[in-house]
Amino acid sequence: MIDYLMQYGLFLAQVATLVAGIGVVIALIATLARREREEERLEIKDLNQRFSNMELTLKQGILPKKAFKTEVKAAKKRKAEKKKSEQRGRLFVMNFRGDIRASAVASLREEVSAILTLAKKDDEVLLRLENAGGLVHDHGLAASQLARIRERGITLTVAVDKIAASGGYLMACVGNRILAAPFAVLGSIGVLAQVPNFNRLLTEKGVDFEQFKGGEFKRTVTLFGKISDADREKFSQEIEDTHALFKEFVASQRPHLDLNQVATGEHWYGKRALDMKLCDELKTSDDYLLEQSEKKRIFEVKYVTKKGLSRKLAAAVDSSIGGALEGVSQRMVEDRYAA
Repeated sequence: MIDYLMQYGLFLAQVATLVAGIGVVIALIATLARREREEERLEIKDLNQRFSNMELTLKQGILPKKAFKTEVKAAKKRKAEKKKSEQRGRLFVMNFRGDIRASAVASLREEVSAILTLAKKDDEVLLRLENAGGLVHDHGLAASQLARIRERGITLTVAVDKIAASGGYLMACVGNRILAAPFAVLGSIGVLAQVPNFNRLLTEKGVDFEQFKGGEFKRTVTLFGKISDADREKFSQEIEDTHALFKEFVASQRPHLDLNQVATGEHWYGKRALDMKLCDELKTSDDYLLEQSEKKRIFEVKYVTKKGLSRKLAAAVDSSIGGALEGVSQRMVEDRYAA
């Protein structure tokens, strides 16, 4: 009996220790959350200097020491002459890598605002864009941020090295000029909706699904409800209306396009896209930057948000718990708004 009580007491002590440990961890995370602040900053890189450093590094590796020293002196002299010469124009570079929610728009709006505080009409902005499309409202906001640049009378060039399709092209078409790599994908001016329906499966299993709504078309096509012909018709009208808005926006930015030819939902590669006038020139962003480095001062602008430990832990927990639901239900429902 005494032995049993001792074991039971030891077990309680272990449980109490574990609970106390969990409590300490929770308290520590809560304390960190109160104290920590997200580190937000704007990073600026001088790409002219970067290209110069790359050139000198290469020459240092292949030239004799004497020749390299001569080259270094000549480079310093050229740099000094450029500083004395008339002020060159500036090229501000931004990067946007898209996802279904265009989540990078949070940084994009800060980068655009920062550039607009300084940029003048003789400056230029280059957007290196990689975006396969996604939700209409998110990509519409991203396109609106780019429109702010053009509204100020500042030239906006968009470079597509890989893909700018659907919502990505919604952004790209805002540019005064679109550059595309030879095999970059452009176009897909269309709207897609995919919503599976499990109503028959629920009926077979004897499960009732009841939906209450105020307003005839508050909800039409759903995952679990029975879909009527009227629901399908209304849903199709919404898709067509969204497509019409998409086409109207593209036409306002690139009026020379033949929308009957390009707004079919199809996409085209580099040379074909150029023939369809979806882009203006076949050129990679790397070639364009090297060319412009001889004429302009080039600055890469990047808005960075660094999360604290507590936020990283919270994000990890949120990702592990909600990841499955996010990947299934969210996409099934929100794909109805995808462009």
